[in-house]
Amino acid sequence: MNFNDYQKKSRKTAKYPSIGDPIVYPALGLVNEAGEVAGKVKKVFRDKGGEINGETKSALKAELGDVLWYLAQLATELDLTLEEIAEYNIDKLYGRLERGTIKGDGDER
Repeated sequence: MNFNDYQKKSRKTAKYPSIGDPIVYPALGLVNEAGEVAGKVKKVFRDKGGEINGETKSALKAELGDVLWYLAQLATELDLTLEEIAEYNIDKLYGRLERGTIKGDGDER
């Protein structure tokens, strides 16, 4: 499945409350789910000596799927496609690679 197919298919399941601007709910959901990913990774190092077993990998896969869902909904609300976001991001990263600025700080390096 490609990004745009996922975005279109996932949109059929986008049933969320209207709480002001339509970007609010998916933006908050994205941050929440990213936090859940981080929490599971933290526990890998706290409780499992950094070892990712099959159960943990499966749990992370599920959480990353939730991150992707909220990202897709936020992109849709902003009238952006996941494909154009991915293309923009890879162009930005390759530009940094060509300029030797992969490492460092700042968005405009």
